[in-house]
Amino acid sequence: MRIVFYLLITAVSAIVTFGLAVLIWKLSTKYRLYPKIRERDVHTRPTPRLGGVAMFLGMLVAFGVASQIPQLSLVFAEPGKVLGLLAAALIIVLIGVADDIWDLDWWTKLAGQVIAAGILAWQGVQISTLPIGGVTIVSPYISLGITIFAVVLVMNAINFIDGLDGLVAGVALIANGVFFVYTYFLQLQAQTEYFNLASLVTTVLIGACIGFLPLNFHPARLFMGDAGALLVGLLMATSAILVTGQVDSGFATQPGQFTASLVPAFIPILLPFAVLIVPLLDFGLAVIRRLRAGKSPFSADRKHLHHRLLDMGHSHLHAVLIFYGWTLVVAVGCLAYMFIPFNLATGLIVIGLVVCTVVTLSPLSRDKALEAVAQSTGPDSETAAVARFDGLDAASEAPDPKELT
Repeated sequence: MRIVFYLLITAVSAIVTFGLAVLIWKLSTKYRLYPKIRERDVHTRPTPRLGGVAMFLGMLVAFGVASQIPQLSLVFAEPGKVLGLLAAALIIVLIGVADDIWDLDWWTKLAGQVIAAGILAWQGVQISTLPIGGVTIVSPYISLGITIFAVVLVMNAINFIDGLDGLVAGVALIANGVFFVYTYFLQLQAQTEYFNLASLVTTVLIGACIGFLPLNFHPARLFMGDAGALLVGLLMATSAILVTGQVDSGFATQPGQFTASLVPAFIPILLPFAVLIVPLLDFGLAVIRRLRAGKSPFSADRKHLHHRLLDMGHSHLHAVLIFYGWTLVVAVGCLAYMFIPFNLATGLIVIGLVVCTVVTLSPLSRDKALEAVAQSTGPDSETAAVARFDGLDAASEAPDPKELT
């Protein structure tokens, strides 16, 4: 029956978020509360960016309802962690809204993120142990530093992929759905409520994403903005730290507890990276790319993974679905090691990755086919005219707008 209460919290978060998102969209449209289209934006019409406010308020209401459910009372037995999370979320949303309105410099945004992460860690949400042989972080300063770094990293990674309609909300919905299955399964196996806060945070975020997606899916009428993307990153980092940083590694490695394989012992570390594989990959590539160009790692550009998918020839919707596919394959594949034999789980992951790769690269194969036909039919044919246009090449060869000014 425990699952019923989580479903209730998810429903509350979804309903409140959806209602407030509609209200914010109507008010923003009526009073023109939206910024001008930037050079790197994919959308072609001005769109309100305050959807993160609706998600935050939906989160607050969901936590308020949860606090009144006796079965979830253990979560609020340590109010400091909950209040720390809510305070950090408030700071992040305020910073995000200010950035969406006034376009803050990256130093200010980073400072706000560090303060929010510091408050979260100060209230007890810290990486204190690692699930590999029960390694304990002795120094509280090291624990604090690692926690702040992890939270800031995840928040920025999520924010970096927020460039297509429904991308962040959909990826977060898939990732947190998988993560909830993991935390809930641990509760059942351990016969404990220890992971309730992680599960509660995950269910609240799932509900917020469900409520926001109807207005954010392509073509989007409302964006979550930095406020929403940073909030999603904060909640995902929090739930991951609550599990990864405090799970009993001895429980995970008991003989026959999950499977005969040793892989489940590493699931607490692998799964958070698996569900964040797409944003972390995009973040890492962006930082390397900008540092090599002598720019700030937080400077904006139009070379993110979602931009490259569009330049390859994928439609807006197809690019989003490809991201969903990669997230689903890696996250579910990692979780599968807990339930099915090692060889079968590995085989499913390989098959899924091959399918995703083929779908991702399909426009390139189509372009090569067009070029081959063009070469055989002559330069004046209609096919040759189509083949001469390579979106990826055009995007990569286009001059930087800043260099023209």
